Amino acid sequence: MSILRLVAPALVLTALLPGQTPADPAAPPQAPAAAAAPAPGPPPKYDGWIFSAMADGYFTHSFNNPSTNVNELQNFNIKSDQPNLSMAMFSVDKSDKVLGIHADVGLGDTFRVIHAADPAVIDNKGFRYVKQMYVIVKPKNVHGTEFDFGEFVTSAGAEVIESNGNWNYTRSLLFAWAIPYYHFGLRANVPVTKELAVGFQVVNAWNTLWGNNNLDNIGLTLAYTKPKFVYSLNYYEGPNHLGTTQGKRNLVDTTLLINATPKVSFYVNGDYGADNHVGTSGSDKWYGIAGATRAQITKRVALAGRAEIFDDHDGFSTGTKQVIKEGTITGEYKYNDHFLTRVELRHDASDKSFFLKDTNGAVKGMTTFTIGLVVSLGPWK
Repeated sequence: MSILRLVAPALVLTALLPGQTPADPAAPPQAPAAAAAPAPGPPPKYDGWIFSAMADGYFTHSFNNPSTNVNELQNFNIKSDQPNLSMAMFSVDKSDKVLGIHADVGLGDTFRVIHAADPAVIDNKGFRYVKQMYVIVKPKNVHGTEFDFGEFVTSAGAEVIESNGNWNYTRSLLFAWAIPYYHFGLRANVPVTKELAVGFQVVNAWNTLWGNNNLDNIGLTLAYTKPKFVYSLNYYEGPNHLGTTQGKRNLVDTTLLINATPKVSFYVNGDYGADNHVGTSGSDKWYGIAGATRAQITKRVALAGRAEIFDDHDGFSTGTKQVIKEGTITGEYKYNDHFLTRVELRHDASDKSFFLKDTNGAVKGMTTFTIGLVVSLGPWK
């Protein structure tokens, strides 16, 4: 789970630690609990089950007018000049003191993209409609340690798959090309202190339910949370080449989020990856850094900006050895807690002729304009 996910429920992204509301010293003393009969509360509507749903649609225009109508490098708003459904998702949560379950299922461009290279999904297409599905175990007397088993989104990155959990509508180059989307396996999260949590994962190859180096990869995570900032560090290591345990892949991902004021926040995200060759020495490397800021202008209006540079040094991620720069500005209008719209202008620039333009070949840059609409429903408890 990315660092923004830790703070996304508050769109201003102010990180708050759990606590209790202090008692009013002027309030009269309360009667002992045994002296008053408790009022019966309403019966649980869904007996502890929590349901929610969302739908995300977009329209993107590329000023390059490519004959393919494809927005290169943009992963969840792929198609140009036509309205599209990025994702429609239904989520289920059930958790008690020891056991629980979480599932996200849906359809749309996003679900197709994240599972595009999964050998299990190629053979069993029904799994392409699952973003996450895992069981939760919280043993007693382990100081809040939680174990999850199944398919879960990666801990790496400053952004998340759902657009309304981010500051910009389109995802960064680092999110799209430097890190995985999800893992399958076992993860543990251990709260060391109120501020510090560490985690350990034993998972399959990147974006694989099964069929590629099952449980041969490890992940180490760290998150340090204070009211004014959140810092995360993630490391993944293990073999990812299909049919062999040779050629291990390494990823280091780190993010610092700072809440400068209740209305202004910014983050810096960095990634370094290397995929070792099979049977020969050497490796393919990629690395980059991104920075973003968000300002809550009014209760309903917010403005966000993002800039980044991504070096696909050996062409491992994008298929071309290139250095790409990206800049995005996003305006947001939140109608209410369930409906928001974003308007976004983005420019990508490469040192290679990578982006298709009209029918005349490739150029070094691409500018896109996007309108995104997101509807969130629930949670129903």
